[in-house]
Amino acid sequence: MQLNQSIILDIKSIIAQSRDRAIRAVDHQRTLMYWHIGKRIFEEEQEGKDRADYGKYLIKYLSEQLQPEFGSGFSARQLNWYRQFFRTFPIVSALRTQLSWTQYKLLLSFDSEGKKMTNNRLIKRIKEGVKKLKSE
Repeated sequence: MQLNQSIILDIKSIIAQSRDRAIRAVDHQRTLMYWHIGKRIFEEEQEGKDRADYGKYLIKYLSEQLQPEFGSGFSARQLNWYRQFFRTFPIVSALRTQLSWTQYKLLLSFDSEGKKMTNNRLIKRIKEGVKKLKSE
């Protein structure tokens, strides 16, 4: 029995596309998780009396509680990133599924260095950089 060889290529393409979509979906969920964590931290800080001192204590405490169970993604430094993420992008529905957490962190670093650009310009530059890296 002779099979059409294009079926193999078609199935491989379906598998590759599904894997890519799954990776993007997981990364988007991770990004949403970080946003929600940042929101919760920010809300808790607003309840504190002396916000600066309470914020430092809260981040340190959360890190000590979360890191043993969930790993280095919940260090004090990372938790600060999550809080900053929420403060920079306060509308969750405005988060773009095309951007990864790494790309959002890059946007945050531009913002924190005072190199403000419009989000659309930054997104365009990030996408250009990703395309360039993929072509190399």
